[in-house]
Amino acid sequence: MSDSDDTVGQDFDEAVNMTAKQLSDWLETDESQSVGQDDGGESVGHRSGRRIVEILQKKKGERTDSDQEHMRKVVGYVHRHLAQRPDGDVTETRWRYSLMNWGHDPLKD
Repeated sequence: MSDSDDTVGQDFDEAVNMTAKQLSDWLETDESQSVGQDDGGESVGHRSGRRIVEILQKKKGERTDSDQEHMRKVVGYVHRHLAQRPDGDVTETRWRYSLMNWGHDPLKD
């Protein structure tokens, strides 16, 4: 693993603050499935969440180049989305639900 991979891993670990079980359980909810851009099927964020669960279940040394690429995508999404935080209570918002599909619960911050 290169230094760049180490940095991506650290950034990913900071961005994804849900465990594999928490995320997996969340992805089964109606709220999770109600948000995100889709192409007539599963939303991009929901599909990403399933991929994040797979990555979280691997040992760090088992992560592939494809995993690293997805981890970079996750970090970018979470950072961009956090910058768009709406005013007020975000507990039951599409904004929070979308972030949670990507493994980040903003209420855990």
